[in-house]
Amino acid sequence: MTNVAFVALACGLIIGLGAIGACIGIAIMGGKYLEASARQPELMNTLQTKMFLLAGLIDAAFLIGVGIAMLFAFANPFV
Repeated sequence: MTNVAFVALACGLIIGLGAIGACIGIAIMGGKYLEASARQPELMNTLQTKMFLLAGLIDAAFLIGVGIAMLFAFANPFV
């Protein structure tokens, strides 16, 4: 296999594993938010604010991985 094939595999792994991790993280966080808001409904607004902040950070980490994969795909430093 050539370097281009390895870079294509690496890009697929970066994007795929990043997406799986982000989906699992948001799913766990959403479930914990629902549990916490069911136990203490008076804290729902505070918890919702923190949940959306963390959801943005989780998605930002995934998008950084996509950016790195695009760097490898289009401006490959290994060629």
